[in-house]
Amino acid sequence: MSRTRYLQLTAPALRGPVACVDLETTGGMAAQHRVTEVGIVLLDDGVVVEEWSSLVNPMQRIPPSIESFTGITNEMVADAPTFEDLRAEIRRRLDGRLFVAHNARFDYGFVRSEFHRLGEKFSAPVLCTVRLSRALFAEFNRHNLDALIERWGLECGQRHRALGDAAVLPSLLAAFEQAVGADRVQEIADASRYESRLPPHLPPDLADDLPESPGVYLFRGEGGVLLYVGKSRNLRSRVLDHFAATHRASKEARLAQQVRQVEWVETGGELGALLLESRLVKELAPTANRRLRTPAGLHSIRLVEADGALRPRVDTLALDDLEGGAEAYGPFRSERDARRALEGKAREAGLCLKVMGLESCAGSCFAYQLNRCRGACVGKEPLSLHDARLRLALASLRLRAWPFDGPIGIRERAAEGPGTLLHVIDRWQHLGTARDESEVGDLLRGEGDRAFDPDSYRIVARCLERVPRRDLVIFARVER
Repeated sequence: MSRTRYLQLTAPALRGPVACVDLETTGGMAAQHRVTEVGIVLLDDGVVVEEWSSLVNPMQRIPPSIESFTGITNEMVADAPTFEDLRAEIRRRLDGRLFVAHNARFDYGFVRSEFHRLGEKFSAPVLCTVRLSRALFAEFNRHNLDALIERWGLECGQRHRALGDAAVLPSLLAAFEQAVGADRVQEIADASRYESRLPPHLPPDLADDLPESPGVYLFRGEGGVLLYVGKSRNLRSRVLDHFAATHRASKEARLAQQVRQVEWVETGGELGALLLESRLVKELAPTANRRLRTPAGLHSIRLVEADGALRPRVDTLALDDLEGGAEAYGPFRSERDARRALEGKAREAGLCLKVMGLESCAGSCFAYQLNRCRGACVGKEPLSLHDARLRLALASLRLRAWPFDGPIGIRERAAEGPGTLLHVIDRWQHLGTARDESEVGDLLRGEGDRAFDPDSYRIVARCLERVPRRDLVIFARVER
């Protein structure tokens, strides 16, 4: 590999102990994917003192697209040391240094996740050269490494390999200093490093501990009182966003000021986060959550025949409403909401409230007198046609029947360790998440008379529209 021609740094803080880092990986999610190559360039007082790199056996297959992009193949890493084998070498080079990387949260997140798998904690101050470039040179649209190499006339020994990309960063920092001055670079670097600083009443290392993976987070206030439950595809980013808003007069800012403790649960992916958030809000009733709380009782609309015509009837929603062949509409959070929806649909479609049983009067309905009913109440419109129009008007509210004969499992990759999680679902309701067959059995046997949850219904219905068939497991219904 050809060596990179370095420019020397002049900014005082950037002349301190610095590690310029780049990683190659099997994919983009630190919770699921693994490191395949590490490249580290060490600087002391602005001078490069060491270059080091190593291939890493990721203990999982490298996808063909990644092999093509990086040139690192499964054969190349088969006999390479694992991250565990390299832990001491990597830590010796990173501890006590400013961690500099291009798109630093990616590389830093992977390093932290790899150490976390080994039961070790890794923390370092971080400087991202993407964010630094955007802050210093906002007039440019592109700040990826290829664009910066071309813009500043830099040399890269081997692009998309760890050491080649890491070795560009010292010269990139020096080019920034030459363009705008060392003091300006230092000012923006300090702001970038500290922009995620948390309020003083929270642990200072919380920002480093938060994973960049999907999951659910819990905010607690004084005395451990649960304030809020939220979810995100990137826990670290979302939690820090809450505290970045503390200077604004908003509900989010007021909530952030009350937080004294942050907890989180990593999930395999977005589905697990959505389901867990919905369940925890209902079970724990945090004070600041409203949207996902369980109402006192849910209702549905059923169509029954009376006096030769279909009449809507509002009932408490039951799981039978979701069985195949059932014709139910909703869900509604109260009987009043259901009746309001019915009357609204009837007026939009010119239906007869009298025939529907929603109005009691002699002769024609009131809407007919205003030319807003087609006359089913006086025999002008056939009842069969009125029935068809009633079904059509309610079609957008129809509850989807459960399309399986029994419960199912939806596979999702586990956030921690190898393997998958299985989200067990029956009639749109989330029974729980299992890691093995015994846990699946416990969930199916303990199903009981679970109340209908409209949020679970919506989450699962959307998921089933896009989940691959290979990620579904069909179970027989357990008879009790």
